[in-house]
Amino acid sequence: MIIKNIAKNRTFTNVVLNADYVVAGGGLTGVCSAIAAAREGLRVVLIQDRPVLGGNASSEVRLWALGATSHMGNNNRWSREGGIIDEILVENVYRNKEGNPVLFDMVLMDKVLTEKNITLLLNTTLYKVDKSNDRNISSVTAINSQNGTEYSISGQMFADCTGDGTLGYLAGASFRMGAEDRTVYGEEFAPDKQEYGELLGHSILFYIKDIGKPVEYTAPNFALKDVETLIPKLQNPNYFNVNQLGCKYWWLEYGGRLDTILDTEEIKYELWKVVYGVWDYIKNSGKFPQAKTLTLEWVGLFPGKRESRRFNGLYTLTQQDVINQSTHYDAVAYGGWAIDLHPADGVYAGGNGCHQWHSKGVYQIPYRCYVTPDLDNLFVGGRIISSSHVANGTTRVMCTSALGGEVIGRAASICLSKGYKPIDLVDRDRIGLLQSLLVKNGNFIPGIAVAVEDNLADSAEISVSSVLELDDLPADGTWFGLDYPIAQLIPVNGKVPVVRMNVKADNATRLVMELRSSSKSENYTPDTIDAVLEFDLKKDENEIVADFSYSYATPRYAFICLMKNPEISVPMSGRLVTGLTAVYNYINPAVSNFGKQVPPEGIGVEEFEFWCPKRRPESKNIAMSFAPSLASFNSENLRNSYYRPYIGTNAWVAAFDDARPEVCFKWNGRKQIKTIILYFDTDTDQAMETVQMGHFDACVPTCYREYIIRNSEGKELYHITGNHQTLNVLELDQPVTTDAIYVNFVRPCGDVCPGLMGVYVC
Repeated sequence: MIIKNIAKNRTFTNVVLNADYVVAGGGLTGVCSAIAAAREGLRVVLIQDRPVLGGNASSEVRLWALGATSHMGNNNRWSREGGIIDEILVENVYRNKEGNPVLFDMVLMDKVLTEKNITLLLNTTLYKVDKSNDRNISSVTAINSQNGTEYSISGQMFADCTGDGTLGYLAGASFRMGAEDRTVYGEEFAPDKQEYGELLGHSILFYIKDIGKPVEYTAPNFALKDVETLIPKLQNPNYFNVNQLGCKYWWLEYGGRLDTILDTEEIKYELWKVVYGVWDYIKNSGKFPQAKTLTLEWVGLFPGKRESRRFNGLYTLTQQDVINQSTHYDAVAYGGWAIDLHPADGVYAGGNGCHQWHSKGVYQIPYRCYVTPDLDNLFVGGRIISSSHVANGTTRVMCTSALGGEVIGRAASICLSKGYKPIDLVDRDRIGLLQSLLVKNGNFIPGIAVAVEDNLADSAEISVSSVLELDDLPADGTWFGLDYPIAQLIPVNGKVPVVRMNVKADNATRLVMELRSSSKSENYTPDTIDAVLEFDLKKDENEIVADFSYSYATPRYAFICLMKNPEISVPMSGRLVTGLTAVYNYINPAVSNFGKQVPPEGIGVEEFEFWCPKRRPESKNIAMSFAPSLASFNSENLRNSYYRPYIGTNAWVAAFDDARPEVCFKWNGRKQIKTIILYFDTDTDQAMETVQMGHFDACVPTCYREYIIRNSEGKELYHITGNHQTLNVLELDQPVTTDAIYVNFVRPCGDVCPGLMGVYVC
């Protein structure tokens, strides 16, 4: 028994922690930042004011994490984010392909707790900042009401990943809230504040469950009444049906005309009124008899936030950077979600719940957006980075934010090892250190061909057991009717091959084939028609020989387009090949894709068509043959540091009949080797939403699952089975001296040609 005598007052138990890097905020940005720094050897304290990690992606909010893939509804091919967030997404699909939000919590927790260099503080709220001088944070103070403990946490570098910018705010860094006028940055989409307000609002989601027997529901007194009149979207089938749940209700939004920090509690109560009122309408209006056995399984306990503070950085990203895909010498991350602004009245507004305008491809984000000029040891990450209100409409989404989290975690490690301040890495002679470190760890920086430092594979002679020369995508017996156009994306460098294929016609009709490409070789928006062929078809099957007689001066992807004709069907191929995909000019209203983007005049956005892939298992190629064969899969691609298809396949792919593909790296002289990294193809063209939306495959078919690594004497160094990850980092217990490394792969089962995207040896 413990008896405490009466006291005048008491204080919480105080625990003092010392770290190299202190990360405030445990959303996906903070998680990726903490893991990145920890893996670079820094002692990290991660402070999270909630009982779980993930922020808006956690089981407390249950919003699916997305980024450049945009539900596969835009033209950003092979754009899923790389690095640590890719590792998390791939792991979640492997363990949790059904999209259970509770299991996603577990995936995140497992990733963080595995890192021995991270001290995780859950349920801990940062409320005080101490500074050693005007430009340097020395420590932060945070409190955990669950264990009655106050933490004093000192550090050398700090990162604000809180979403609301709590750390930066308390430390005195300059910031902005609200929408800029058009004159500030010359942004033509700068919103009309009468319609859009100053800020994006919050949302609360809900889940329903069918329990198989009647369920009564009595609404609480605070529930919104007369929702049918007050919420126009309940009459719009594009937004509402009784069977949808979770993220489908993102439009239950409120707070765009309020202060999204100070008024958060008021916004939350209003959204609870809305949710319980909408459920009352579903259950008790008499209009939805199918809801008789449905129960309300879960309602968010606090809202998911979209926008609040945005900190002033060394560079402010604007609409023009996004739409024009501006290039930056210090690019370290990228985005690809649409510029996505919402009406200020949110759920109570008529019309569309959002206005999304896409660029023709992904855009760069410069390092300068993550660095504040006001403090010498603070990074900012997530939706608080330096951007305009308009650009924030795209940079705010979680996977884009998570990329930035890894950026600043890796940057902190460089700064501490070199004695730099964050601002010092802006130097043109230093930014390459960060870019190289990011690429080495599986990140993709569009438009920046980064040489990964100290990679012995670059100086090796590479030999392989075989190389795929793709002359045929064999038909699998399925057909696609041309109710809308379809195109086969193929890598080309020079003359376009002659294409042969069979098509079926219901009646005598005409097939139009177009050869298209993108006006920017790095994009996948087919906005340039390079050649057109027309074929008169007879009823039933027809053989088509398409010779476009066209050459491209530089490498790129070309689109073999078969244009709409409902009387024609084309054969499909189930053969999956790294770097190839078919795309469709069809509608995906979830991301404002109606086949073609037609913006109003004067908002600074381009008009173009959307050609998008389908999800597994519908994701197939068009059955066709090529003469000459596609020769884009040779071993020299392993010297490329774009570890994904980009302009070309960038992959070594073995011949289809090579059951045991092998690659050998041989040097003139013996090398001491400690680390080997392999970069695999987990199909970055497939979106991997974290919750609610399930996925077909637990393991991506084009990813090698088993391989053996040996040295020149035949000694086995590694035998990996059951791989499903993009990046395999293999650290030898003791360095090995050898003049060659052999990697033998076991080909995955099925009609698949997997690719190896790169190898790092040091």
